[in-house]
Amino acid sequence: MTEETQVSDRMLRPLRVTVGHSGFERDIAALYRAPRNEALPAFVWLGGYRSDMSGTKALEMDRVADETGAAAIRFDYSGHGQSGGAFTDGTISRWLEEALAVIDHFGPRRVVLVGSSMGGWIALRALQELSRRQNPVDVAGLVLIAPAPDFTSALIEPHLGEKERRDLEEKGFFEEMSDYSPQPNIFTRALIEDGRLNRVLNGMIETGCPVHILQGMADPDVPYQHALTLMEHLPAADVVLTLIRDGDHRLSRAEDLARLEAALRGML
Repeated sequence: MTEETQVSDRMLRPLRVTVGHSGFERDIAALYRAPRNEALPAFVWLGGYRSDMSGTKALEMDRVADETGAAAIRFDYSGHGQSGGAFTDGTISRWLEEALAVIDHFGPRRVVLVGSSMGGWIALRALQELSRRQNPVDVAGLVLIAPAPDFTSALIEPHLGEKERRDLEEKGFFEEMSDYSPQPNIFTRALIEDGRLNRVLNGMIETGCPVHILQGMADPDVPYQHALTLMEHLPAADVVLTLIRDGDHRLSRAEDLARLEAALRGML
C-alpha cells in the first residue's frame, strides 16, 4: 500500500459493524466516504475471495466516488483484512449477510454494487435479496469485474481430484496453491455445500438495472466463457460485456482501471 493510499484511507471514517446473533457475532471493518451529492447512488465494494478493501480496484472505486461526490462503502468480509472472524467459517451466505448488514448500517437509498470475482456472485445475490424487501434499496447498477457466480459448483467441483474429495470428506476442507499469496487457498466443505444453495445461474436473473461486466480473456481463474454463461442469464437490454483480450484475473493495470473508471462513471 502506498503512502498516498494510507493518507486517503485515514481521511475516511473507519467503523465496525457487528453482524450475527447468539455466538455467531463478528465485527466487520468498514470505510465510509460520505456523499457531497446526495442525488448520486452510493458505490458499494464487494471484494473477492481472500481480497480486502484496500486493493487497487477498491481504491479506484473510492477515487471515482471522491471525484464525483458519490458516497462509497468498502468493507472486509469476516476472516478477511481488518474484520474479525475465522476465514474458514466463511460461506457465501455468511458473507452475503455481512454485505447486507453493512449496506443497512449506512442506509443509502440507491446503490451501485461493484463486485470483483466472488464479489460479483455476492453482488447478484445481494441484488436479489434487496429487491425482495418491503422497502427495497434501489440498485441503480452493477459493475462486475471477472465475476465468479456459482464458482464453487461451476468452477471448483467439476475439477476436484480424488485427493481433494477425500480431504473434503475426512478433513472438511482441501488446499491448493495460490498464485497471489504464499499461503494456500482453503476451500471448505461448508463453502461448497452452501454455494449450491446460493446458485444464480439456474434461471434468469432479473436485475432491473444496467449491468457492465469487465472480463479478461487471459484470466486463468475465471475463464471468459464463464462471463458468457452469465450473459445468457441476464436480460437482453442494458447489459454490456467488455472482453479484454490480454486481461488477467486481477484487471489492475492502468488501462484496466481506466475501463473500470469509465464503467463506474457510466452508472452515475
